[in-house]
Amino acid sequence: MLCGIHQLHYLPWLRYFDKIARADVFIVLDNIQYNKNGWQNRNKIKGATGALLLTVPVHAPLGSTLDEVAIDNTQPWRKKHWAAIQQNYQRAPYFSDHEAFLCEVYSREWRALNELNRHMLEYYVAVLGIHTRIAYSSELDVPGIATERLINLIHAVGADMYYSGAYALDQYLDASQLESSGIALHLQEWRAPVYPQFHGSFVPDLSIVDLLMHCGPVSLDVIMGKVAV
Repeated sequence: MLCGIHQLHYLPWLRYFDKIARADVFIVLDNIQYNKNGWQNRNKIKGATGALLLTVPVHAPLGSTLDEVAIDNTQPWRKKHWAAIQQNYQRAPYFSDHEAFLCEVYSREWRALNELNRHMLEYYVAVLGIHTRIAYSSELDVPGIATERLINLIHAVGADMYYSGAYALDQYLDASQLESSGIALHLQEWRAPVYPQFHGSFVPDLSIVDLLMHCGPVSLDVIMGKVAV
């Protein structure tokens, strides 16, 4: 059984959903250390001048884990994000399909970053038609750090293969340690698909929102390279 693992992200990009869809079980790391320079509280959509970064402001003291990160609601981030999405996608062919959900998201005052990201992830997985089993690391409660923890998580869900981005080998993943634990390593081979976008030249690696607005019901096939649009 193939297992994918990744941090909980805000408005995840397409590579994230390719990993979920190709796995038999996907573990969301929702209690890993918060990275202020990562994508746990930000991502990109496309604006008139190119990629536009949307960031959720947070309170995250040094050393905080994701489940300890609170959203800073003294800043009008919800109003800004929803206005940016409306402005740039309201004429997209599938905007109306997702308008009600996004309006509801940005109307609520979220207190925890995890709560917001989990709510949105569950929606995107459902509308894409992904049926992979989803588990959360906070609910598995296994010990260890780095590769040791990955091994324990994989074993906890009954998997024997790990589906990883190739970049992990240069950062934290010990392939020999996986092998000695009886876990086969499968590397994700990802090439960003090209699909119709507004506002000039194509920009890759944007949020799932961008693809859904333009490609609607065929979005998962686009992500997985099964259809060209």
